[in-house]
Formats: sequence, structure tokens, C-alpha cells
Amino acid sequence: MDTLRQDILSFLQSHPNEAHRSHDIAQGLEIEDNETYLQFCDVLAEMTAQNLVGREGRKYKAKTDANHRTGILRCHDQGYGFVQAVDSEEEFFIREPHMGEALHGDLVRVAVAARAPEDKKRECEVIEIAERRCTQVVGTFHHRTDFAFVEPDDQRILQDVYVSPDAFGDAKDGEKVVVSIDRFDDRKASPEGRILRVIGPADDPNVRVLSLAMSMNVKADFPDAVEAEAADIPAEIPSSEIDRRRDLREKPIFTIDPVDAKDFDDAIHIEELGNGNYEVGVHIADVSHYVQPGTAIDEEALERATSVYLVDRTIPMLPEKLSNQVCSLRPQEDKLAFSILMEVTPQGEVSDYEICETVIHSEERLTYDRAQDYIEGGYPDDKMAADVVQANRLAKTLTRKRMREGAIDFGSDEVKVILDEDGTPTNIVRKERLQANRLIEELMLLANRTVAKHIAAPDHVERHRTNGTEDESLPFIYRVHDSPDGEAIQQLAEYVRVFGHELPLTNGNVRSSDLGDLIDAVDGEPEEKVIVRAALRAMSKAEYAVGNIGHYGLGFDHYTHFTSPIRRCPDLMVHRLLKQYAAGEGAAEVEELAARCEHCSEQERNAEEAERESVKLKQVEYVKNHVGETFEGVVSGVTKFGVFVEITDLLVEGLVHVREMDDDYYVYDESTYTMRGENNGKSYRPGDSVTVVVASASIDDREIDLLFVD
Repeated sequence: MDTLRQDILSFLQSHPNEAHRSHDIAQGLEIEDNETYLQFCDVLAEMTAQNLVGREGRKYKAKTDANHRTGILRCHDQGYGFVQAVDSEEEFFIREPHMGEALHGDLVRVAVAARAPEDKKRECEVIEIAERRCTQVVGTFHHRTDFAFVEPDDQRILQDVYVSPDAFGDAKDGEKVVVSIDRFDDRKASPEGRILRVIGPADDPNVRVLSLAMSMNVKADFPDAVEAEAADIPAEIPSSEIDRRRDLREKPIFTIDPVDAKDFDDAIHIEELGNGNYEVGVHIADVSHYVQPGTAIDEEALERATSVYLVDRTIPMLPEKLSNQVCSLRPQEDKLAFSILMEVTPQGEVSDYEICETVIHSEERLTYDRAQDYIEGGYPDDKMAADVVQANRLAKTLTRKRMREGAIDFGSDEVKVILDEDGTPTNIVRKERLQANRLIEELMLLANRTVAKHIAAPDHVERHRTNGTEDESLPFIYRVHDSPDGEAIQQLAEYVRVFGHELPLTNGNVRSSDLGDLIDAVDGEPEEKVIVRAALRAMSKAEYAVGNIGHYGLGFDHYTHFTSPIRRCPDLMVHRLLKQYAAGEGAAEVEELAARCEHCSEQERNAEEAERESVKLKQVEYVKNHVGETFEGVVSGVTKFGVFVEITDLLVEGLVHVREMDDDYYVYDESTYTMRGENNGKSYRPGDSVTVVVASASIDDREIDLLFVD
């Protein structure tokens, strides 16, 4: 991908006064095969979104020169920051006085200084704000006599926001608010803004979570136009629509979901066929029937791109009328679905399939716990028990098949915070991955993979022209996962060698099967958690793209997201593409799909960060009640500034700062990832068992400080 970025920049910079259509650029770069062209479209869309490439209608032109770079400003709460270039892996250091009027998260153009010494980053200075991405801030409202200011929750926003008396709205001193950034003309002065929304009292546990999410650009409310459109959508299905579809209401269909779920977007059924194979039906809520392109609901869904699952609530992609009612595959109700009916052999091979619009009637809504009871032999006379047991047998076969083909199973290290009615944490437990969870995972993987292979199937493909060549694949949205970065894998290999494990490398990287063997080898060992986490950090991030490069982690050549259109916009777009191609309506616009993939990938990353931080917030709130108490723990990481420890009983991670390790002079040994005392020989390494006392827990910083107990 980096090579493509450089090639595109070189081409545009060699024609600085001209704008070019994407096909002309591809032709100039001598891109002839379709897969490379689709990857080229992904990269061009990403560069356009990052303002590295200018766009004039359907044409593109360069926006850079030799000494200027475009990147995203990431500030540090101590006043300095870094600018991550959007066209390469290079990162530049920036001092606070050189940030101009840019704020954390803004897309900026910078002038880069001369090459720095080998061990330091090059410095830069902001010369232009290419895109003001920080347009509003969440923080605490502080009222003074004749003015007010908002102290940002995000400490990477280095300035308070000034609010004049006529812009207070209904805000009161000490409340969490959303404030706009309307003006910022001088780095030595504060940005100016107005109160857009009062969230609530700063000491309310529920307000803390919501304000945290909103500070990370999660939209909490739907615009009035969206709610109005949703209200007008009828819940009743017209008989003409039922007549048009495959009627599967007599099939033994059921759902399996968490106990607190309301948005049921997938249902299944399984029936044994006369030839010994199984008919496996995966039925997905037909959101595309209700959400039409160009509507206010559609535009809002694309902007959000995903539902956000915070520690105490769900912020849905679609209004509740759709997500929890009209589209949700609720039991004992006729529902419109988009189904894939697969004939699966006892060995887990899909011998035949059909994708069709259907009407279904879910007979029962099962929780994961109830389904697990069936799997373990409980309630054998219940109507769905036998079907769940059979589906589980097939799911186990599918899992074994995937593992043989090179998939990696990192397991699950997630925790669940138990909250009382007021939102106060009362316990933290590790999420258990039941066989019932795996059952649904495997059938959804099978459906997603089959849909992706369906698009590439020779008997399905229609010929059409893109970049002047006969193209034998239809533009589509794939869920792709690149192979790991070679340098990160080298570091991982060195890391696991310290624990006595070997990670074989092939041509400077690792095969997924070898990485899977490592994960299996550390299963149950004291160092299991730290090695699995290190392996996950070395992985590339899965994303959406029109250029299919396969899915490294799953070991699939073709993969997409089809099974969750209530909560993921790419799934909704995949449904539309399948219907479009089935109707023979021609190929989708590649560049538009690529731009949407880039946007959805970015929104997914934002949502995941908000979800993680909301859990961390409640973990800190929980630990605050245990300050001064002593616990057993395991070293989860070591750096030059301290030792990270996961407390075994509380399932939270804290830091023992090296400055607090005053029984000796400690030095970090980078070659063995060990903190070692020079005099007493005491050392700390990932996986070691230790005893710690909770020294402090800061809700504002979401940080837990620990001390070692001798």
C-alpha cells in the first residue's frame, strides 16, 4: 500500500498543473490487473480523505511539495505532540509553540525540518490546517463572574475554551457540556465557542460514560429528520411484499443472543437432508428494504457507520424504531430477511447455496446461556434443543476445518463490568466464551465467507469495463486483514524467545499456521496472556476495502461482512450490492465504494476506542473503592518508566512507576524485557507473579497507580 501511495504522489507531482481521472492515473502507473486496480482505488480514496490529494469533480491533483507533508496532529497532555504523515509511516515531532491554531486530531500541513540525528524524529511546524476535525469539545463548565470556560475532558486538547455570557445556554457551574470551537486565531489565547448541549452533572456515573463517548466523536442523538423518517416506516409488512419473497415461515428458525440484546439481526435454522448433508439457513434482517439510499436515515447510518457498545449502553447506528422493532428478528413475528441457504456436508464443505429475499418467523429467542444448557444436555424436551445440539456439532466441525486451513484463534480476554441501577460498578468478571457463542460465530463466518466467494464465482461474474481492460470481478466490499508488518513480527519472535518459545519466520514474516501453533503452545502457560497480547499488537488491523487481499487471521481468501446490517453500515451496503448484481443493474462505482470503506474503517476504530475507554473508566471507578488494599497480580508488561500489573482478583491493570521502586536502582533491560535492580538482583518480567497495593485511582485520567509489596 505504501508503494502505491508513493507511486500516486510521484505521478501527480510530475504533472503539478493538471488534474487527472483515476483511470488515467492507473493507466499512467501501468496498472493492468483488476486486483491491483481495486487496491489503487482504496489508496486513492484514503489519500483524498486525508487531504493529501486534491479533488476537482472526478479528477485528482497533487497538493504537496518537497518540504511540506500532510498528517494528523496528536498532542500529548504535557504540551508537545506528533504529526503522523498520511502517506507514509513517518512521524514528526512538534513543539507546542509550533502548532499554530491546530488542535488535537486536526489534519494539518506542516513544514518539515532537516534530517534529525538517527535516534530522534524530525521536527515540524504547522503551516496550514487542512481540515479542522476538532470542531467541538466535551468538558466541564466553569462559571466565572462575567465569563466562563470549558475544561476539556480530553487532556490532549491543550487549551480551555472561552465562552462569553451570551453563549452559556442552560449550562451551570460543574456540569458536563459540549462546546463548539468557533474561533481560534491565536495560539496564545483560548479558542472561543458556545455551549451546544448540557450533558449533566459531572459526578453522575452515567454522565461520565456519555461525556467520555461524546468526547471521542460518538454521536449520542439522532437528528429530528432521521427520527421523523423512522416514525413514518410502517411495522406491518404488506401482503404484496410477502408474496414477492421466498416464504420460510414454516422453517424451525430461532435466534441466539446476549440476555440484554434487543437488536436481533441474525437467525438460523438447521435441517438434515435425505443425502446426509444439512440445510443451514442464516437469516439476516433485511435493513436494505427499509433504509433506502439518499434518505436522512441512510446518510446518518453512513456517517455513524457502526453501533457503539459502551460499558453501560448501546448507541445504535439506526433509530430504535428500526434497530429494536421493525428490523429486529423478534420471536413470534413475521419479519423480512435476506437469507443464505447453504447445503453443508458433515465435513463442513458448502456444496450448494442460494441467496434470496425471504419472509421468516422466528419460533424462539434463546439466550447464550439457554443454548449452552441445551448443548450440555439440559432441557432435552424443549422444542429447539435438538436443533441447537446439531448446529453445535456442525460448528465444531467448521472450527476444526478453519484451524487446519491456517486460521488463528486468539481466544478472548474481554471483561464485563457489572453495574447497579445507578451505573456504579459492583463487580468485574471475565467474559466466558461459551460453545453457544462459538456456534453463532462459526455460522456467521460461514455465511460471510460464502457471500464473498459468491461475488468472485465465475458463473456469477458479469464483464464490465473499468480501467480500459476487461474486468472479470464485480466491485464489492471485502473485510480484509493484511499480513503483519515484518518488523513487528521480528520483534514478536525476539519477545517469545525470552520465554523459551520459537516463532519460525518465512521470508521475514510469519505464516498464520505457525502463529496459530505458537498460540496453542502457550495455552495454559503462565506467560499465555502476555504472549497473546503481544501477538495481537503485532497484527495488522482488519478493515474494509474494495481491493480483496484476503483475511490473514481467518485464513480466508474471500471474506466480507453480511450478517449485521442493523449495527454495521458495510453489511447494509453489501446487501444492496448483492441485490443490485442479482437484478443485473450493472457495476457499482469503485471510487465511491472505496471512499465509503475508508470512512467505515475509521469510524470502526473510533467506536472500538470509545468502547475500551468506557470499560477502563468503570474499572478505575471500581478500583477507587479498593485504594490501600493488597492484591496478587501478574506482570503484564514492562517499560523503561515502570511495570504494568494485572490484578488477578479485580481484573484491572495498573502501573508501578519506576520512580516508586525505591528499594534499589532499577534498569530496564530491553533485550529481555526485564526491569532489574542493580544491587539486590530483584527483577520483574512479563508473566511474573507479584503482590501489589493499590496506591491511587484517577477517574479523570483513567489511570491506576500501584506499589510493589515486599
